[in-house]
Amino acid sequence: MGWSDIFRRRDINEGVDRYAATRGAVLIDVRTPSEFAEGHIEGSRNIPLQSIHTAESAVADKNSPLFVYCLSGARSRSAVRALRNLGYSDVTDLGGIMHYNGKVVRQ
Repeated sequence: MGWSDIFRRRDINEGVDRYAATRGAVLIDVRTPSEFAEGHIEGSRNIPLQSIHTAESAVADKNSPLFVYCLSGARSRSAVRALRNLGYSDVTDLGGIMHYNGKVVRQ
């Protein structure tokens, strides 16, 4: 990975496709509950960044493939680090839903 890769925005659309094609994958939205209710990607679980330490209650298998997103990509980047520190071995940062072109679910 070079310097340009650090600043390159992830394509959340490609990432969601990878999530959908990955057996046993879990999609995690780390935004606040109110942000989640305003619109989230279908099938995602809301584990706010402030509560990421509780991820084990939602995803017990630390080998499960996790795909994480937020609004812009900042919180998802922090969540990925925290999840890896909790012992999750397969964690992917999808970036921000603000760049998602698919359908969102509103509550």
